[in-house]
Amino acid sequence: MKRHETPSPLPHWAATALRRLAEAAMALSLLGMVLAVFFNVVLRYFFNTGLAISEELSRLLFVWLVCIGAVLAMAEGKHLGFDMVTSRLRGRAAAACRWLTRALIAVALYHLVTGSWQQVLAGMDSRSPVMNYPLALAAAGTLVMGAFMAVLLAIECVQALRHGEMPEEQA
Repeated sequence: MKRHETPSPLPHWAATALRRLAEAAMALSLLGMVLAVFFNVVLRYFFNTGLAISEELSRLLFVWLVCIGAVLAMAEGKHLGFDMVTSRLRGRAAAACRWLTRALIAVALYHLVTGSWQQVLAGMDSRSPVMNYPLALAAAGTLVMGAFMAVLLAIECVQALRHGEMPEEQA
């Protein structure tokens, strides 16, 4: 496997704004996780007690951290790709494989978004045991991730059509 970088499907200013917003959200999530776990460890070690919310908060923040990171990676064209076969193709065969890949990604995103939406609906009536937040909040991370990825995929497809297909991939 090699790293597969494609040009960002967004205009430069939008990609920069998205990256900064995503990095800030990821940094805040990571900070929240570190603080919750650190304080819990200190309380357990020195005072033989702990924060009950530490585990739930860390789990929720981790879900959102991963989902935001996945959107950011897609926006920057930095997801891993296996291109041992497709890198050897040229012309129509290469274009067909790229469009087949986009179609398979769209199908996967459809299932991700519809499944996440069902989990959000189911989680609206369920509460977390300690923090008492709706469990839909955790499922919303994958819903938001899938929706943003679908938008990015649509932008990529429009740009590919506008340019007669994606530019040649660089090794």
